[in-house]
Amino acid sequence: MTIFVLSSLLIIGLILLLAEVLFVPGTTIVGILGMIVSLAGIAYAFISFEPEVAWWITGIAVILNVAAIIYGFSSGVWNRFSLKSEIKGGTFDGRTEGLQVGMPGRTISDLKPVGKAMIDDKIYEVRSSGGFISVGTEITIIKIENNTIIVN
Repeated sequence: MTIFVLSSLLIIGLILLLAEVLFVPGTTIVGILGMIVSLAGIAYAFISFEPEVAWWITGIAVILNVAAIIYGFSSGVWNRFSLKSEIKGGTFDGRTEGLQVGMPGRTISDLKPVGKAMIDDKIYEVRSSGGFISVGTEITIIKIENNTIIVN
């Protein structure tokens, strides 16, 4: 019965430690609980067996726990939790390249204050500086800020 209790404590501690490293990294609660159960198993070994046998059990338990931690870090489990993609866009994506302040255009939708306009034979989303501008009105670019074309 003593061997069963001792092996149960050590195996449960090892399983909890492996679960911490492999499945729930960062929480540390499961890992701390695993270490406490392992230490309880070692303490039980010192209570139940002679010191020489208890030291052997302690050595084996430490080697297995350290091996579990090393395996967890070298198995690549952390790669599953890390971000591998990157955002390609940004605040300036080239939508307004070739446009300059003072260029003329014509609205192709109502600007309330945002709408569509034809500038240099291309359609752009533009913003009115003064509110509503009806469809078909001649406009002029007065400001280009980030990706926003402001017209008057």
